Amino acid sequence: MAASPAVRSSIAFEVEALLTRLDRIRPFAMQTPMVLAAALSTEAQLSIERYLARGRRHLRSLAQAFLRRLHQSHTEPSELQRRFVVLRLVFTRAFNQFDMFADALSQRAQHDFGIWIGGLDAVAEDALALPGNFYQAPPVVTYLDRGMGAAIRRARTRLPGGGSNPVSLIRVPRERMVGGGVGSSLVHEVGHQAAALLDLIPSLRQALHERQRLEPSRARLWRLWERWISEITADLWSVARLGIASTMGLMQVVALPRAFVFRLHATDPHPFPWIRVHASCAIGRALFPDPQWRALASLWSEFYPLGPDAPAEAAALAAHAPELAEFLAAHRPVALHGLSLREALRVHERTPRRLRQLWRDWSGDAAVIAAARPTLAFAAIGQARSDGHLRPADDGELHAKLLQAWALASAVSFTSRPPLIVSPARLTH
Repeated sequence: MAASPAVRSSIAFEVEALLTRLDRIRPFAMQTPMVLAAALSTEAQLSIERYLARGRRHLRSLAQAFLRRLHQSHTEPSELQRRFVVLRLVFTRAFNQFDMFADALSQRAQHDFGIWIGGLDAVAEDALALPGNFYQAPPVVTYLDRGMGAAIRRARTRLPGGGSNPVSLIRVPRERMVGGGVGSSLVHEVGHQAAALLDLIPSLRQALHERQRLEPSRARLWRLWERWISEITADLWSVARLGIASTMGLMQVVALPRAFVFRLHATDPHPFPWIRVHASCAIGRALFPDPQWRALASLWSEFYPLGPDAPAEAAALAAHAPELAEFLAAHRPVALHGLSLREALRVHERTPRRLRQLWRDWSGDAAVIAAARPTLAFAAIGQARSDGHLRPADDGELHAKLLQAWALASAVSFTSRPPLIVSPARLTH
């Protein structure tokens, strides 16, 4: 039985309500107040605005086509209602995407935190930069949230409800602001994005499969490393950029009750915390040989000594970690055109010796340190903290000053560029 005029009118009213809700979504550039130092980079802002504008145009065309068919339709009421419900779900998913970006951007209007987030963008961009034109880095947007760990929604991955993410969106734990731990969490997530851009994980998995075939007696160990390789690769990126600051920050995150530190899940892509810290120390020794790594690993083992509650493979994995670390550092993916990860990441520029010398040269002066690359500054500060030359209160204050300085520097760089002329109609329709 064809739908009555009353049925069609009722459904049309609901569709028009969706369009009204859609019309109320304005470009962020027209509604999000923030100081310039807290603003997104131009590339990030335009990438998000253009993505959402395309989404709004698509939704509007779907709704208008639905209304045209509705008034011409002889379809049964139940089928019309089914089609409307599907349309409403599409709209809801799109609204959720808008709210996701809105939540990230609205924090930038908060006092202090907004500017610090702008500084974190600068740190993340520096961590992702890799000399050699091996990839085109996407814009990075950071934001704060509850919880202990950071997370990333990588650029060019599918968003909930469809569509390709226009930016690399990194969530940083609010409790990490501000201090040395924030760099470790942030750069680890950047490592996930870099690994995707270099297509590292598939090539590493292939190499790890080959190790399992060649070394059947240790196949179980190599198989576990393969399961965890995505997280361990991100840890390597963080250690390469931040040195011992990365591992110390990791320890802050995974210092949990003993039951969690030794919990090995059959399918968890994260190494259980005890071995993850040991693997990070082993990576540090492979990239930056120095007695400090063994001392840190020993300290971690004192905090969490092996016992009957530890996984059976724990001791063997810890003993095997140095070999894994060297395997990773020497890996030569196709994307690096013959360079190993160790070579491409230029670890010789961030040895403990050089970081200690930089700290002495800087004399703790925030204005001088701010002129350095953000990740290099974080690495030198972390080395000073590890060596006992920086107290927690001074560490937090210094990080806050640096984030503000880098946010301001990015803003000044933005204002010195030629203005970008973008039609408002293209952003609103």
